[in-house]
Amino acid sequence: MARVLGMRLAVFCDYRYRREATGFTVERPFGLFLMGLAEHCERLVLVGRLDPGAGSFPYRVVDTEVALLPSYAAASDVRAVLGATLGAMASFWRLLDDVDTVWLLGPHPWCVAFAAMARVRGRRAVLGVRQDLPRLIRLRHPRRRVLHAAADALELAYRGLARRLPVVVVGPELAASYRRARELHELYVSLLREADLADPGLPGRSYDGPVLIMLSVGRLAPEKNPLLLADVLACALRRDPRWRLDVCGDGPLAAPLAERLRELGLADRGRLLGHVPVDGGLVELYRESHVFMHVSLTEGMPQVLLEAFAARLPVAATAVGGVPEMVAGRGLLVEPGDAPAAARAAGRLVDEPGLRAELQDAGEALARAHTLESECAGLATFLAGASA
Repeated sequence: MARVLGMRLAVFCDYRYRREATGFTVERPFGLFLMGLAEHCERLVLVGRLDPGAGSFPYRVVDTEVALLPSYAAASDVRAVLGATLGAMASFWRLLDDVDTVWLLGPHPWCVAFAAMARVRGRRAVLGVRQDLPRLIRLRHPRRRVLHAAADALELAYRGLARRLPVVVVGPELAASYRRARELHELYVSLLREADLADPGLPGRSYDGPVLIMLSVGRLAPEKNPLLLADVLACALRRDPRWRLDVCGDGPLAAPLAERLRELGLADRGRLLGHVPVDGGLVELYRESHVFMHVSLTEGMPQVLLEAFAARLPVAATAVGGVPEMVAGRGLLVEPGDAPAAARAAGRLVDEPGLRAELQDAGEALARAHTLESECAGLATFLAGASA
């Protein structure tokens, strides 16, 4: 891959990093996507919060610099964020000595300040938006109206700033929200390298065996609605007794999901596997499963759907955010919160081989068109302000 010559890029995302003897680890898989930009830059610096906790986060930072800002426990703790702001601004000001482009993923209050500082220093500033922040905050903190108001105000400020600055968005829903941006780039977040795509010569999975595996991959948090998976499994078993549920992911609703499975008498039919790395068994789970079930209440354009498509794993997903654009014609869409409809969709993917093959072909084609290499190349060109 050709580098975007001369670009020294800093990327701020409100993620936590932990320092180890041999380097850093980061808490979210999106960090792996950001590292994919390194081969297109003269220099890449990931900017985030120092986490003082013990142990490692799941994802190791490789061949990329890390610049650490002051820590706070959670973005929902407004006082803690404000208390760390002056230190963060001082650190970011120093960082601007050695970069010429900054990508600021938010909306986050620090992004507004960082963008202003970059402009004062003559640096190219680009905004980034991956989620509908007001919707996300209402799902995570339904009773904290002060946070709702803060999220609304921050979203309005970010859209106003976008009229002056280039913006990268994930998915068509956010693209519509930021259509008045000075420049706009729509992104797929993909961790699929070209080498990870399914070999078309491999035999397909069988749907005639004694077990059908329903796979879900994602953070077990309120906006992902993971407790519904237990109800989907219960509905699916009424139609076909072969179903088993495998759930990959960690989060605050792991224990409640296990309890919901027990309440329904399905503890022996649901496996909570925790975090499974892409290179530590997740690819094999995609390829061995029979249906991918995605039940989120809000989304951008989930990278896990591309991973399922790449493995030719049939998809049933809730029609929220950018999911309809991504799944229509490549999987089956259902309304959020409708467990019987999701179970029926899973049943159709098992019972209708012609439909299944048509969707698999279309999904695989989308995955091949949006690999990590191709998405990072296009993104780097946009960040650098170069012509496509």
